[in-house]
Amino acid sequence: MQVRVKYAGKVMQEDFEAQLEQAKLDAMKELAYGASHEINNPLANISARAQSLLRDEENSERRQALEAIHQQAMRAHEMISDLMLFARPPQLNIQVIDVTELLQKVVEKFAAECKEREIHCRLNIPTAVAPYPGDQQQLLVAMSALFANAIEAIGTGGNVRISLENDPNWIKIEVSDTGPGISEEVRNHIFDPFYSGREAGRGLGFGLSKCWRIVTDHGGSIAANNCPSSGACMTVTLPR
Repeated sequence: MQVRVKYAGKVMQEDFEAQLEQAKLDAMKELAYGASHEINNPLANISARAQSLLRDEENSERRQALEAIHQQAMRAHEMISDLMLFARPPQLNIQVIDVTELLQKVVEKFAAECKEREIHCRLNIPTAVAPYPGDQQQLLVAMSALFANAIEAIGTGGNVRISLENDPNWIKIEVSDTGPGISEEVRNHIFDPFYSGREAGRGLGFGLSKCWRIVTDHGGSIAANNCPSSGACMTVTLPR
């Protein structure tokens, strides 16, 4: 009887902690959304003003300074957009997707950067993959975030491998790299946009959090693990 009471108490405590964490996350998402909305307006004004001044500026040093202001404002705007997407993602626009074509687009998008960094990418995709019903634009964003994370982790000189498993009930996409891998502490928080203890070169910004949100909105799951040899493996499973 005493064992049952202790077990029930432990379950209740775990449920309470899980509910508390979810409530804290929901509150932080609402705060982030509100703050992001307020910050976006002055950022847009800064960017527009810098562009306006650039049109008439002839001094090379001042032009360079104005271009830097515009670029940094746009960078901040992109980060805020990612945070807003995590807090309140848009409604899914479901359509039939050619997953092979989508993954090829991701590789093409980063081809120039991979060449500059001397990173080789390999696609391992079955010859016949059934179409998948999902939001093409959002899944493209999610897969791009995984690929960007992989090349950032590598730095220069390495390999990224994208593989696809096809099943009547699901598809599984794995993005693996030859980077330094992920520590256990970071792995437990890698999809949390509010976690500040991330390792340099891995999971910076909101890319992985954004990916997690898009995948889970599709009813799927994403897991971060270390590869058997070296580097990290990000595995996305999407139900059909």
